[in-house]
Amino acid sequence: MEAPGSTTLVVVGEDATTAITALDGLANVESASFLEATDAEIAKWSATSAAPYVVHDRDPLGHVASAWVEFFDDQSTLEVLQLEIAMTVEAVGRHEITVPDYYVVLSPETMPTTWMHWWLGVLASASPTRVIPWPAADASLAELLRHLPTGRAWPEVDRWLPRVVTAIPDRVGLPGAG
Repeated sequence: MEAPGSTTLVVVGEDATTAITALDGLANVESASFLEATDAEIAKWSATSAAPYVVHDRDPLGHVASAWVEFFDDQSTLEVLQLEIAMTVEAVGRHEITVPDYYVVLSPETMPTTWMHWWLGVLASASPTRVIPWPAADASLAELLRHLPTGRAWPEVDRWLPRVVTAIPDRVGLPGAG
């Protein structure tokens, strides 16, 4: 759970740690790299933050993302994807994890294709202004914090996450696509 009143950003991409480190020392930002942390550790850390912006790299939907990518890259089964979705929806329902206010996707054009479709297709179709492609992992991320786009919040996870099983790379987000 994130601290009330904080705007939470999860930074993803190869240089996420570099981008997060570039925010060190900013008065209104609490940032840390948590790739190996548990959901409980993230919840405790973010709940104690009084900063207006909380930035980290631990994606609460990471297991679903990996299962979706692996399914479409023929490395896993539909059942694994469905299980990860069900477990994540349950964890959200128990308030063990929350979807961040924003995802910042660093250098999406350099990502493997299926991963790019996850971030800019599946997630962006759920809430377009909440997924922000960002060109580089440098100090310019601080500028993004000053000018975050506004828009509708994420829909309830249990309403959109189960439908990702029908989201097909290269088609997700297109009119008439599953």
